Parts: sequence; structure tokens; C-alpha cells
Amino acid sequence: MPAIIINGTETARKIHGQVKTRTAVLKEQGIFPCLAVILIGENPASVSYVKGKKKVLDEIGIEGRIIKLPEETPEAEVLSIIAELNADPKVHGILIQHPFPPQLNENKIFSAVLPAKDVDGFNPVSCGMLASGNPGFVPGTPLGIVYLLREYKIPVAGSHVVILGRSNIVGKPLANLLIRRELNATVTICHTGTPDIPGFTRRADIIVAAAGKAGLVTPDMVKAGAAVIDVGVNRIPDASKKKGFRLIGDTDCEGLMEKAGWVTQAIGGVGPMTVAMLMQNVADAAEGIHTPL
Repeated sequence: MPAIIINGTETARKIHGQVKTRTAVLKEQGIFPCLAVILIGENPASVSYVKGKKKVLDEIGIEGRIIKLPEETPEAEVLSIIAELNADPKVHGILIQHPFPPQLNENKIFSAVLPAKDVDGFNPVSCGMLASGNPGFVPGTPLGIVYLLREYKIPVAGSHVVILGRSNIVGKPLANLLIRRELNATVTICHTGTPDIPGFTRRADIIVAAAGKAGLVTPDMVKAGAAVIDVGVNRIPDASKKKGFRLIGDTDCEGLMEKAGWVTQAIGGVGPMTVAMLMQNVADAAEGIHTPL
């Protein structure tokens, strides 16, 4: 029996509808949710991501205040703009699109955003709140993965989850989410220093591939019936494509169809959920709450 394809686009639409309803109620109360997005430079991927976020913001009814800055903008100027947004009561969430130009210190930039407006969940305070099991904003990708697991009724409690990748954006926060009592998973994080990664993945009930390595997870690395969540988006040269490349994930999705129980695809899987969770976080910020797991 072929694997069930986890459709992140459909689940994201449900979240959009919920946030749209919440936004309408807030506006009736005189609160107009607003997300400020700072885009530094003209990185094509970043420009595309911001454009996509703005489209969803408009559809939901959240104000998107896009602040575009030149690539060479000094760090002091970026910090000054963040301070102004922190002090603006009309701005409920602040997002600085990354990656950043080399003159900017990532930790300084993320630390400058007030935790109450840190809808990306990257401020060290937000990271600490998550690690300690306290309420706070959680990065969109790991939160979206948890929502997908629940939407598709994939057993999490008591399951062994293997996460490939230890980034601050996906791997670490996802591990901290999954070990909470509400989810109760047992988590192993594998990374570039892990010997015999297949030895871990073959015992996993759920595999989350977030290593940024095309086709890393192959069918022989997965036990029958396991859920495989692919976070990777990798550009592979392809002369047959107009842009000269195609996008694939960190897994061999087609090969896994006859082995796994559930799989996501590189496009339409986790990506739409990342944006949907951002929208939910903005609504939470406007309401002054944090949506429980």
C-alpha cells in the first residue's frame, strides 16, 4: 500500500481560515494586527519569500509593513529600526528576513526584537522559554510539523523521532517541542558528527529530514510504515528547466512511497505550514496570548 502524502497546502489553508476569523474579530475590537517585515538586500530567495508572505497577509487581512533596506545597511541602522518597531503599539509582530548580509550579527539582530513581538521565535529569550517548557513564540517550521503530525493522526506519544539536523530554526526547537509532556516523544538528533545515521533512522517511527542535503534519506534507511517529514529544499541543476534547476528535498520521496507510511513532498509539504504558523503567531501577538499545543 503506497504511503499517504501529507498535504501541507491543505492544512495551511485551514489555519489561514482560522486566523482570518480571529483577525476579523480583533478588528471589531479596534485591534488591527500588523506584521513588520525587514528585508535587507535583494537576495532572490528572500525577496520571493517576503512576496509570498505579503500575499498571505493580504488574504488573511493582516497588515504587512514591508521595510526594504539596501544590502550595505549598517548594523546600527537595522537595530535602530527594530527599536522603533518595538516601541510602535500598532506593530504586533516583527520579522527580519534571513539570511543576513555579512556585516550583521545574527544574534544581535534576533536579540533586539522584543519577545512579545518575536513571532519568528528566534530571540534567545523565546528559545529559552521553549526549552524550559514555558509559553512563548515557537519558530514556524517546527510548529508546522507538529500540526501536520496531528492533522494526519500520526502517533507521536511514545514514538521514536529521529531529526536529521541541529539548526536553531528547525532541529533544536522541534526536539524541544516533541519532548514536551503534551507530545511525549523520544527524540534523537543526528548531525554531521553522527556515525552510522542509517542505524538511527531504521529504528525511527518518525524521521524529520532537515539537513539541507538533497536525497539524503533513501528507502533502505527507513523502516516500513514510518512517517517521513521532509524539510529540505535543495536546488539541483537541470538543463531541461527554464531556470536551469529543479527543487528537491532531503529525501527520495518517490522511492519512499512503497516503504513509508506517510511522506511529505519538498513542495507543498512543510513550506506552506511555516507561513501559516507565522500568521497564527501574529494573531497570538495581537491578542496577547500563545496558542497552546
